Amino acid sequence: MRAENQPVYMISVAAQLCGVHPQTLRQYERLGLVVPSRAGAKNRLYSEADIRQVRRIQQLTQQMGVNLAGVEIILRLLDELDDMRRDVEEQISAYRDEVERKVQSMMVSNVPIRRDETLLPVPNIRFRRKIDL
Repeated sequence: MRAENQPVYMISVAAQLCGVHPQTLRQYERLGLVVPSRAGAKNRLYSEADIRQVRRIQQLTQQMGVNLAGVEIILRLLDELDDMRRDVEEQISAYRDEVERKVQSMMVSNVPIRRDETLLPVPNIRFRRKIDL
């Protein structure tokens, strides 16, 4: 099984998979919307992630009527949202680890614990699934 970021498709195959003309892929590359890998100086190689990105762009432009400038902004915001989601998940994981460590230390010590107040407030955070466009 190959990784989704492994470049495998030549531009003609990628265009066919996406249902676009190869020139469209070149335009997306010029605009920075898709960044294929290069094999040598001229040959572009597209990965599964690149194909998915092109399909997302096609959906935004054709089905939702967004122009390419809008697509650029939307894709950037979606990337930032994913980065923030990962950051919050890491913070929650670190918080959980700290809580588990404190609870273990309390169980070992003979210090009395007050039952009328919260020792460690736990945030009630629910994560939404990644936004699919």
